[in-house]
Amino acid sequence: MTAASECRGGTLSPTAANCEAPLTVLVVDDLPQNVRLLGAVLTPRGYHVIEAKSGEEAIAMLTTHDATVDLLLLDVQMPGIDGYEVCRRLRADPRTAYLPIVMITASGDQQRISALEAGADDFVAKPFDTAELLARVRSLVRIKRFHDTVERQAGELAAWNRELEHRVDEQITELERMGRLRRFLAPQVAELVRSGDESALRSHRREIVVLFCDLCGFTSFAESSEPEEVMGVLGEYHEALGELIHRYEGTLERFTGDGLMVFFNDPLPCDEPALRAVRMALDMRQRVRKLETGWSKDGHDLGFSIGLAQGYATLGRVGYAGRFDYAAIGTVTNLAARLCGEAGPWQVLTHERVVAALGTTIDAGLVDTLALKGLNRPVRAFEINSLVTAEGTA
Repeated sequence: MTAASECRGGTLSPTAANCEAPLTVLVVDDLPQNVRLLGAVLTPRGYHVIEAKSGEEAIAMLTTHDATVDLLLLDVQMPGIDGYEVCRRLRADPRTAYLPIVMITASGDQQRISALEAGADDFVAKPFDTAELLARVRSLVRIKRFHDTVERQAGELAAWNRELEHRVDEQITELERMGRLRRFLAPQVAELVRSGDESALRSHRREIVVLFCDLCGFTSFAESSEPEEVMGVLGEYHEALGELIHRYEGTLERFTGDGLMVFFNDPLPCDEPALRAVRMALDMRQRVRKLETGWSKDGHDLGFSIGLAQGYATLGRVGYAGRFDYAAIGTVTNLAARLCGEAGPWQVLTHERVVAALGTTIDAGLVDTLALKGLNRPVRAFEINSLVTAEGTA
């Protein structure tokens, strides 16, 4: 029977057990004729037999050198240390604690008991029966191979665990880095920086919708209030609006005290940027009205105004090596800021382009034709009151 056929079925030889190299048996006996006899039994069955003439030599081979041994056949009676002492020392060493050991004893029961007490896995009595010897060797070698497999798999699992821990640490580091980026950059810009694709951050031209908002009466409030009160109001205000900006996926360009500038459709394009900006504006107004209830109880007279504009702008990264921002530059940003400045408390002002783009989706009315600073032509300003749904005004 070939090794290949033995791998498919039939009786496994020591070579065919895992279709690997022959198993190695170390025979420890001071009598050369005993070594030759055991070799004559094992070698034809596919085992690789090596020898040691004393217990000291066997221990040196197993613990000092790089000998790979699958099983130990150990005689009890030897000059120097006997087989029992060899067995005890090998069991005490972690490198050989699980090495299968078969003690070759005389027929006496006491030697067998002593062999087991010393740590032997099995024993064979002299004169040994060949079939019995081979059966005991095959049984212990099979257990040794199972143990080696478990150890190898444990090592592989430990390596995978280390790799997993390393990957988790890298991901946590990346998440923390992204968290820091998101504190200073719009999430869309932070994601582009993180991904390494900064092509979208280079200067380009795109149509955007800009929202500019601020608190009416904030300058007077800041002049007449304690710094702690001012920062407390700003903290509540920024927290409330920041959550909405994130929800609607707007790009927050900057804070200027109570003023915020947000634009849509860049650096990542979005669907219906004008409608998205109006929805966010109305939600902002509602959110700040709730805050104003608490502010008024503290004696703070504050309102909220918004300007919306749609048009083309130049966008991209601005700054220097130590500090970069992502900015939108153009008439559309100036228009949104001027409309916000003209808006009264709780008004959302926009111009014809936004009204035309949204049509019957919004309830909006003409306020006036305004001459705005920095703009050459008068602008027809419209106040957005609400959105219009199929059921009516929302």
